[in-house]
Amino acid sequence: MESKEVKNRFMATIYGQAIGDALGVGTEFMSKEEVQRAYPDGLTRYDQIKGYHSSKIAKGDWSDDTDMMLCIAKAIIEDGGQVNEKTIARKFLDWADSPRAHDIGNLTSRIVYSNGFLDHPSTIARETWEEGGRVNAPNGGLMRTAVIGLLKDNVKANAETACRVTHYDPRCVGSCVITSEIINSLVWHNKALTKDDIISIARKYDKRIVDYVKLATHLDIADLQLGVLGGSGYTLKCLSVVLWCYFHVEYFDRGLMAVVNEGGDADTNAAPACAVMGAKFGLDGIPEYYIQNLLNKDKFDRIAEDLWQVVNQ
Repeated sequence: MESKEVKNRFMATIYGQAIGDALGVGTEFMSKEEVQRAYPDGLTRYDQIKGYHSSKIAKGDWSDDTDMMLCIAKAIIEDGGQVNEKTIARKFLDWADSPRAHDIGNLTSRIVYSNGFLDHPSTIARETWEEGGRVNAPNGGLMRTAVIGLLKDNVKANAETACRVTHYDPRCVGSCVITSEIINSLVWHNKALTKDDIISIARKYDKRIVDYVKLATHLDIADLQLGVLGGSGYTLKCLSVVLWCYFHVEYFDRGLMAVVNEGGDADTNAAPACAVMGAKFGLDGIPEYYIQNLLNKDKFDRIAEDLWQVVNQ
C-alpha cells in the first residue's frame, strides 16, 4: 500500500479515537432510555451535548480516554518509536497530576499513585490485581490502546506492555492486543483480520473473551446491552463494541451514532471503536465536521504528525 494511503489510515485512527470520545461524553453513563429522552433525534454533534455533560467538558473536547492515548503517543515519540513502560508510567503520572485528569478511573488512580509505580509499573499493576482477587477487568487499558496498533512491528508485545502499566488482567491485555492487531493489519497491510483470527488471539489470553467476540457478530447493537449500566465499564463489553463496529459498520458516522446513542460507558466504547473505524475507512470516510470541530485540534495535529515521523524514521 502506498505511503499516502497508509498515512491516511494512520491519521484517521487517531482522529477516530478523539471523535468517538468527544461525542460519547454526551451520553456517558446514561441508560438507553435516558439517551432517548435527552436526545429525541439522537446525539449527532458536539454542540448538542447538554446538561451534566456540557458542564463537565467543553464541546469538541475529549476525556481521559484520549488523554491517556496521547500520553502513550508522547512516550513513544520520546523513546524514538519504542514502547517503554517506565516512560509511559511517567507520562501517566504527569497527566494524573494535571487538571485534565478530573475523570481518571479508580483503578488507574490507585495504581499511578502507588509507591514504586514509576520504577516498576507493571509489577504494581499485577500486585494490585492480585490483591483485588484477580477479578477486576475494567476498560481503562483498552480505551487508550489504538495508538499501539499504529506501530509497524511487535504489536502483540507492545500492546501487552502498554496495557500492563495499569491493567494486568488477561482479559484487559487480550482486549488491547486484539484491537491493536486489527488496527495494525488495516493500516499497514490493508488486510482485515477474520473472526477466526480474532478468536485465535483471544484464546491465548482468556477463554471468556471468545464469548464476546461471538456476541459482536450479532447484527443488532442492542444485543450488546450497552445502556444497561451494571458492568458497563467491563473491558470485554467495550471490546464487543469495537468488534461490532469492525464486523458490521459500513460508514464511520453510522457506527459513531450507533454506539453513542446506546448510552452506557459511551465515550470509552466509542473511542477505540471509532479508532478501528478510522483505520478501516480512512480520513475520507470521516465527515469533516467531526475532525474540524475537535477542541485543541492544532495540538492534536502536532502529536499525530510527530508520531508518524517517529514511526517512519
